[in-house]
Amino acid sequence: MVALSPASMRTKKTRAVGIPVVDLSLDRSIVSELIVKACEEYGFFKVINHGVPREIISRLEGEGVHFFDKPAGDKQRAGPATPFGYGLKNIGLNGDKGELEYLLLHTNPFSITERSKTISDDPENFSCAANDYIEAVRELASDILDLVAEGLWVPDKYVFSRLIRDVQSDSVLRFNNYPPVKNPDPSSKACKDDQIGFGEHSDPQILTILRSNDVAGLEISLHDGFWVPVPPDPTQFYVIIGDALQVLTNGRFLSVRHRALANSSRINSRLSIMYFGAPPMNATISPLPQFVSPQNPSLYKPFTWSEYKKAAYSLRLGDCRLNLFKQ
Repeated sequence: MVALSPASMRTKKTRAVGIPVVDLSLDRSIVSELIVKACEEYGFFKVINHGVPREIISRLEGEGVHFFDKPAGDKQRAGPATPFGYGLKNIGLNGDKGELEYLLLHTNPFSITERSKTISDDPENFSCAANDYIEAVRELASDILDLVAEGLWVPDKYVFSRLIRDVQSDSVLRFNNYPPVKNPDPSSKACKDDQIGFGEHSDPQILTILRSNDVAGLEISLHDGFWVPVPPDPTQFYVIIGDALQVLTNGRFLSVRHRALANSSRINSRLSIMYFGAPPMNATISPLPQFVSPQNPSLYKPFTWSEYKKAAYSLRLGDCRLNLFKQ
């Protein structure tokens, strides 16, 4: 079933529309069609009845809360983010900033084990929580990608999921923590509703599985340029289509641009956790043959994931990286 969620928060150039909600417990053929429809129209949707145990989610959230509650000096031990580790306000290497702090981790279990030594007073507990969560959401992401392939009538139903299931996958896990923004002067520019916590961008990977607590802030951009607030739902996951899937489908799916507003809550931080499903570094990304024809020629030059990451790191957050690879 696809339902529409109400969204009440409004800002400049923002309008309230429904976010697609896909019930994964329905018949598989129905679910695959609904996912394709949501990907084509929004590049974004919520999944319910996703099968990820609540205990796995709450354990990792607890680890994130515990880390970000630490004194600044203790958190700095896990940084600087180059790109993995702890970061504060700086987003990337090219001057982008936001009202947040974050942890970025590679999903490789050995990397998690090493990083956990500077993140947690109980590294084994953190590693266990992170690895269990990664395994669960990777399985969810893979199932969704298989449903995408089925809904698109691609002969090889594992053509997308195989990329993130690969042991050399370059997938990453990110925690974003948005503390309440303290603005002593109510008339200051910093107090305006559109202050940005994390600037407008698309995700470069294949797809993102996002989960946040109950503090609002996420917005997605529609094709007409209007921003849609996404109501927080701590019990469910949101799926975000990335640049790589846009290329693989030759533009049939568009990666959704999104942003996070600065946290206007007076008390609670906004904590979001993202799994970014990515291919191996040497994987070639190009439109699948099923989406290319004389009437619909390939829109993109083939590139490796390594080449695309290099391009992403060379640009500002809001730049359209795919323009560098158009035919």
